[in-house]
Amino acid sequence: MSDYTRIARAVEFITANTTSQPTLEQIAAHLNLSPFHFQRLFCRWTGVTPKRYLQTLTVERAKHLLAQSRSVLDVSESLGLSSSSRLYDHFVQLEAVTPGEYKQRGADLCIEHAVCESPFGHLFVATTPRGVCKLSFLDDEAHATALADELRRYWPLATLRVNPAAARTVVTALFSRDTRPDRPLSLYVSGTNFQINVWRALLRIPPATVVSYTQVAAAVGRPRAARAVGSAIGANPAAFLIPCHRVIQQSGRLGGYHWGETRLQALHAWESARAETQAAHDT
Repeated sequence: MSDYTRIARAVEFITANTTSQPTLEQIAAHLNLSPFHFQRLFCRWTGVTPKRYLQTLTVERAKHLLAQSRSVLDVSESLGLSSSSRLYDHFVQLEAVTPGEYKQRGADLCIEHAVCESPFGHLFVATTPRGVCKLSFLDDEAHATALADELRRYWPLATLRVNPAAARTVVTALFSRDTRPDRPLSLYVSGTNFQINVWRALLRIPPATVVSYTQVAAAVGRPRAARAVGSAIGANPAAFLIPCHRVIQQSGRLGGYHWGETRLQALHAWESARAETQAAHDT
């Protein structure tokens, strides 16, 4: 069983029992682990204790973060690649597929793809010389096959090649605690103008921060289009890289995440733990 699978089971148990505030011993027993081994595993994965992690999964905390959130565009003005607050974030360049490129159906385009292990389970990664075109968490091997088939249908004239090394490079850049990319990560994605604008807005949300669908709608100049924003977020082609997990309901509830609510909970807690570690380091 992978560390993420164990953590996912812990997250499910904690979420289901949040109101009773389960103890370390209770959570460890649910996983058939000793409290000592579970605490050590948990701290290695998140950087914080299970008790602190539990606090990040509450609706009250999410409401507090939403209340503190400024507009997405205002937040973006305070960010810079050299800022210590972005030690674990990544400067991402998003390039949209043009109508002319789409009509070429992938002629002269090489797409390299592979499945790679990440802290949140297996990840399907597809890259082109222009950047990442697909990033998706997987539920099983059949899902990976379906995603490769989807690439072939979308880019029928492209050359598809399996390249695990290229996938590992992307995953390391996204999740490594110790290594930062030596160049901006690039995305090469296809979508409507509205979808592209929404995805660009998501890239401006700092880690360990949440905003509402309404705030994203306002940021793209469509304040009444929160539902359309939700659809665009659901069509996100690059899990985690385009951080749709940082958009939650105005009520503070987490839900509707394309790659599962348990993984959404884990992503929030993981980012919060890293942000706290960095804040402690900076003081």
